[in-house]
Amino acid sequence: MQGLDDIVRRKNIFLNADSDYATAKVVLIGVPMDWTVSYRPGSRFGPQGIRDVSEGLEEYSPYLKRSLAESSFYDAGNLILPFGNVVESLELISRVVRRVVEDGKVPFCLGGEHLISLPAVGEVARKYPDLVILHFDAHADVRDTYFGEKLSHATVLRRIKEIGPGVDVYQFGIRSGEAEEFEYGQTVTRMYPIEVLGPLEEVVLKLGSRPVYVTIDIDVVDPAFAPGTGTPEPGGITAHSILRAVHMMNGLKIVGCDLVEVAPAYDQSRSTELLAAKLVREMLLVIP
Repeated sequence: MQGLDDIVRRKNIFLNADSDYATAKVVLIGVPMDWTVSYRPGSRFGPQGIRDVSEGLEEYSPYLKRSLAESSFYDAGNLILPFGNVVESLELISRVVRRVVEDGKVPFCLGGEHLISLPAVGEVARKYPDLVILHFDAHADVRDTYFGEKLSHATVLRRIKEIGPGVDVYQFGIRSGEAEEFEYGQTVTRMYPIEVLGPLEEVVLKLGSRPVYVTIDIDVVDPAFAPGTGTPEPGGITAHSILRAVHMMNGLKIVGCDLVEVAPAYDQSRSTELLAAKLVREMLLVIP
């Protein structure tokens, strides 16, 4: 990414991605930020952990009967962010995602905490003001403030909804939050507590050709399957169900996405990272 080399560091890349930036249709961007995490830190190590375990995956998806060898994606590496500086970090994320979108490519961010979705969605919404957000998470993340802060992983979907009147938010799998958050979800966003697959099937049928941004917090999956996250919440969906959810989005006009909150230190088996890597592979194959 000529001109951005000062804020991007490339190390290991996802599944040996070999497309160059100029010809790639999708760009993976590692965003190692966990400055506002309120329980267990460490998701800043998620992007590289996902890349490291991706070596254990095949390029071929038996679910979709497609291979990454037929896909065109570029791994830009990890952003170099100023540790602890929330505002400047968000500005740097915006700068890189803006470049990717302006170049006609689909940004795919690997977190990192969920707040990284805000600048990414903001830049995608500049191009697509009627953007639809499909949000998969254990937590509502629609508080107005958290510990007095407007910018937090616990407020990110509220801030996203405020980006513009044309932005619609659908929330799936939510099973944790304040009563006011669930009220907000019923009146402002389209929240589906607890459930994922049933509501998603209905929503997908309604979206038609509208542009879609997908944000997946790994903690939507039950900690029995994905314990490596900062705020685990029992009662979630299975690994199979989140994969099924991704496949149900095949055919949508996906113009941006992210996968966040993988914290490798809390899962010595690395099964959380492996699930995340598999989700990345499947998402790369459903993006048109």
